[in-house]
Amino acid sequence: MLRKLRHRYLNFWTIVTLCLIVFFVVALILPVAQLFLNSFKDAEGAFSLESYKTFFTKKYYYQALQHSLWIGVVSTLVSTGIGVFLAYIVTRYNVWGKNVLKVLFLVGLMSPPFIGAYSWIILLGRGGFITNLLKPIGIKMPPIYGKTGIILVFSLHLSCYVFRYVSAAFKGIDSSLEEASENLGASKFMRLFTVTLPVVIPTITSVMIIVFMRSLADFGTPLLIGEGYKTMPVMVYNAYLGDMGGNKAMAGTISAISVFLSIGLLLVQKAYIARKNYRMSNLRPPKVIELHGWKRFLVTLPVVIWVFIALLPQLTVIVTSFLKMNGPMFSDQFSFSNYQIAFKSCGKAILHTFTYSTIAIVFVILIGTFTSYVSVRRRKQGGTLVDTMAMLPMVIPGAVFGICYIMAFNKPPIVICGTAIVMVLALVVRRLPNTIRSSVGVLESLDPSLDEASISLGVPALKTFFVITARLMVPGIAAGAVLSWISSINEISSSLLLYAPKTVTMPVAIYTFVSQNDYGQAAAMGTIMTVAIVIALTVVSRMTRKSGGII
Repeated sequence: MLRKLRHRYLNFWTIVTLCLIVFFVVALILPVAQLFLNSFKDAEGAFSLESYKTFFTKKYYYQALQHSLWIGVVSTLVSTGIGVFLAYIVTRYNVWGKNVLKVLFLVGLMSPPFIGAYSWIILLGRGGFITNLLKPIGIKMPPIYGKTGIILVFSLHLSCYVFRYVSAAFKGIDSSLEEASENLGASKFMRLFTVTLPVVIPTITSVMIIVFMRSLADFGTPLLIGEGYKTMPVMVYNAYLGDMGGNKAMAGTISAISVFLSIGLLLVQKAYIARKNYRMSNLRPPKVIELHGWKRFLVTLPVVIWVFIALLPQLTVIVTSFLKMNGPMFSDQFSFSNYQIAFKSCGKAILHTFTYSTIAIVFVILIGTFTSYVSVRRRKQGGTLVDTMAMLPMVIPGAVFGICYIMAFNKPPIVICGTAIVMVLALVVRRLPNTIRSSVGVLESLDPSLDEASISLGVPALKTFFVITARLMVPGIAAGAVLSWISSINEISSSLLLYAPKTVTMPVAIYTFVSQNDYGQAAAMGTIMTVAIVIALTVVSRMTRKSGGII
């Protein structure tokens, strides 16, 4: 009897579940909890609501919340409108070069927003290329700095994100619904707004919430071009690293408000989706409408224009990386000097970036694989709790995450701040959700009877997992892991707070160069990152081609 109970409750997966819970508690829950507790303390450590009172009564603080909400709402509406429009065109019409355009959209999605911010400074800044080009003919471009520039960068970047997910939803519509509407006499315009769009509304609202949270949490873009237009992540950074030694209580308060706002929006969206959910067979996807001549040109033109504008920052970075610098200005002479200087002065930053990201992905794959299995196959044995904790980093801004780790791991019993360990740990925890969600999607489509049949034949559960289940999960794990690796390369929000001189990374180096008006080295570093992203996307696309790819 004792042996049966022991086999039931102390098996391998029970131990894995307990280990995962301990990991997430130590690496995530306790740091976040400590940050929230500090928001309710004064300078002497006593309980106080003074920081919250100060935030909501002083314009300097609550205006940052207004700025973040304004930028988030406008960026979300603009990027969603453009992304949905382009997704509909690409999925429903025979657009020229459709597959190439999809790849380019994905490149725009994976490039970090702060690279776009830096590029637009080069193009539309006070001494920018386009600004100087139009000045002699009397055309004055609007300033790229402040809220206008932030919204521009977010809209361009996040429209690629909307396109990526909404296009998949458009392709998943059962064409019989639209055919039934057509048979009832509905016009194409009416069919679009009464059948097609309502069916994909759950996907659109989901992506809108994610887009809003990304714009709310982005740190690098407002820091580079916001100037006096402060947002919540920038305020967190300033509050913690102020000139007078910082204000931990205020940093915790701003962080807590940011996280509560994100969680609240996520809950509202989930409640809405629960009431507006549609299930379809997807056996008859919509047919692509064949256009010819000028009509095909007209539907292709807006897609090409937007892809060009969205990729203009990356193209600018690549071109300017080969231009020789004359002080803070680019010359018209091509040179490899920027790369020579970058490799000489930032060789360690390049090495750190790829080393930390690669080490992090090893742990992401290991932890993510076990977490996804526990989340799907052992929901009642702690899987739901593990899954909830693992997804928490999605609603925590990077700057907030960095401060959590500084507070938690800068004193005994765990002192790892300023080391490579804290950099890798932050990447692991922040990028786990990508791999977990990708792996869970594959695992939920696998029949549990495969595992049961193997175990019933006497194969141990652990061997069954690695020989059968894990092999079938490889496409999802690979896709999620490479996307997590790309995100790790781009990470700046938490890295800018956690790095030390001996652990500096490429995004931190790029930010430092831009802040010092050293655009040549910044362009060279940005180009290296872009090339790495394109290579990674090519690899994962080939690895997942049989399962539909990631595009």
